[in-house]
Formats: sequence, structure tokens, C-alpha cells
Amino acid sequence: MSDPQRYWVAFTLVKGIGSVRFRGLLDHFGDAQSAWHAPAQALRQAGLSSKIIQNLLDLRSSISLDLVWQRIQDQGISVLTWEDENYPRRLLEIEQPPPVLYVRGEFCPEDEWSVAIVGTRRVTTYGRQIAEEVAITLARNGVTVISGLARGVDAIAHQAAINAGGRTIAVMGNGVDRIYPPENRRLADQIITRGALISDYPPGTPPDASNFPPRNRIISGLSLAVVIVEAGYTSGALITASFAADQGRDVFAVPGNITAPQSLGTNRLIFNGARPLLDPREILEALELTMIAQHREARVILPTDALEAQLYATIGNEPLHVDEIRAQTGLPIEQVTSTLALMELKGMVRQVGGMHYVAVRETQADYKVDKNDDE
Repeated sequence: MSDPQRYWVAFTLVKGIGSVRFRGLLDHFGDAQSAWHAPAQALRQAGLSSKIIQNLLDLRSSISLDLVWQRIQDQGISVLTWEDENYPRRLLEIEQPPPVLYVRGEFCPEDEWSVAIVGTRRVTTYGRQIAEEVAITLARNGVTVISGLARGVDAIAHQAAINAGGRTIAVMGNGVDRIYPPENRRLADQIITRGALISDYPPGTPPDASNFPPRNRIISGLSLAVVIVEAGYTSGALITASFAADQGRDVFAVPGNITAPQSLGTNRLIFNGARPLLDPREILEALELTMIAQHREARVILPTDALEAQLYATIGNEPLHVDEIRAQTGLPIEQVTSTLALMELKGMVRQVGGMHYVAVRETQADYKVDKNDDE
């Protein structure tokens, strides 16, 4: 892995620097390495408070980035940043996406089609049955199941997806090198081989209670929709549902017994406008996920023409708005947007929020066109 990534990692260790402040540092200094080595006065000019500057200076003088980076590599942990092509596209679209994701396992292109299943730790027999049915239905239809590796609904959903031969991703509220709860270690090992453990917390971070609510924005951010199976009034699953609604994701809630504490939260969600889930197949229909096979086939077999080549040559590594693409190519906006949609399906470009696009250069060789193709 390249040197710039270690400086991104370094800033995740600085108390008080999150995605907003880190974005400000990048805008001010141009890159993470320059920001890391900047003197106090320059950091102050970049908008950091005295307390945060002192935190950074203290950390800078007390750690070896080489050793930190080596430990990450020795543990088989991958690092994804905003600048990486493999950073999940859907997550990049949310407000304040995490600058760094720590990963054990692997994200795959098909993980773009993901649905989260979350719920109470004190799951009932009914909740267990529904969580399994939903996860199995999604997995068998090529949808990646996302959850939080917690006891109860989360663990049931992960295991059911694996048993059905599907992929699953666990978003953790601690470092990916520390499995919590400990009884899910075997499940975590399975997830690594059939998906990934991910966290925006650095390796070694313990499972503090305050870490879990913020990580729920990543669960919903990675997903097309969130399914709440069972949840009490104070369940963390309701936080995930709230993030999902704010991010424009669909929220499904499983109706339950009105006297059961595990159904108080889900029934209230339905009362407030969440979609009641009466059959797992409704998720596939509502999100048009029955077309996943066709979408994946489009990545492989649809031909590339001169129009795609022109757009691909126009879009670079820096985000470019669709209006600027239209201006540079001179093409009608309808033609630009429809072609970009197809190119996104094929993995040639990524939308990084606000109708801005970047090219996926690693696939460039796969999409060459004959110069003699008709215009």
C-alpha cells in the first residue's frame, strides 16, 4: 500500500478530527501528508482549535507511522480512503462519510446491491424466523446482507446469509482486530471469507458503548434499504432506521405483537411511515433487485461504443459534475446522463455524490474501442 494512506490512518488516531475537519485539512493543505507535517501556526490557519492542534502534535511526537502501518499490514487489514476506487460508492454519497475504512475480508462489486438487517439483541423465536427468512431470500437473490455483528438479529442475519451461500458485511463499533461480542468469533471468521468486517475505528479500538450509534450511519449508508426485524423503544436499530431515512434509504419494519416489547419500536416505525414488511420478496420488488443478474451481466457483455469512449476520456480522477461533462463534450444532457448510467453499471465510472463522476481507471483496458467505430 502506498505512503499517502498511512497519513490518512494517522488522522484517524487524532482525537477531535472527524470527516468534516479532515476534509478541511485536505482542502487547506492539498494532501494528508502535508497536513500531518504542518506546523502549529499553519494548522491554526486551517481552522483547528488549540486543543486539537495539541492532540495532533502530541500524537505526532509519540508514534511511529511506520510501525502503525506495519501492524495494520501484519494483521491482514486493508485500508480504504475517499481517494480509493474501491471505497464503497454508496457510502461516499452520504453526509460526512468516514475518511478511512479498515477492512478484513474484501468488498466486491456485487456488494453495491446490499440490504441491511438489524434488530434487537433479545430476539424472540418469531424474530429469529423472520430474520433468517429475509436474509436467506436476499442472499439467494444475490443481495449482500449487511448488519452489525451484534447478538440477536444481527448475528442471525449474518449466519443465515452465509448458510444460503451469499455474501455478508459486518460493520463494527470497534477495531476490526477485536471481535465483539467474543462469542461471535467463529461467525466473524466466516464473514471474512464470505464478505468483510469493516470499521472506521482504528485497530485496537475497544467496543465502547459510545462507538455503536455512530457506526449505524455506515450500516445504512452502505445499503439500498434497511430492514428492522424487532426493536424496542430504545433499540439501536431505531438509530439505524433514522440514519437510513436521512440518507434517503428505504426503511422496512416487520410488524409484531403489539404487547411484545421487541415489537414496540418496529410497530412505531410503521405508524410513522416505514413500510411494513409482510413478505421478504417485497424488498426485491420494491428495490427492483430482481434485475441484479441483468445488471451484473451488463457490466460484462454490453459493448462499449465511441460515445462511451468520449465520456470516459473526458472524466478523470477528480469529480466532474454532469453539467461540466456536457459542456466539455457538447453532447445533449439526456444523452450524457443515460450513457453515464450505463457506464456506472459496467463499472467504468462512479458517481461520488451530487451528480459528480470519476473514472474507474483500473478497468480501462477492458473497455477499449476501435477507432474505426462509427460516431
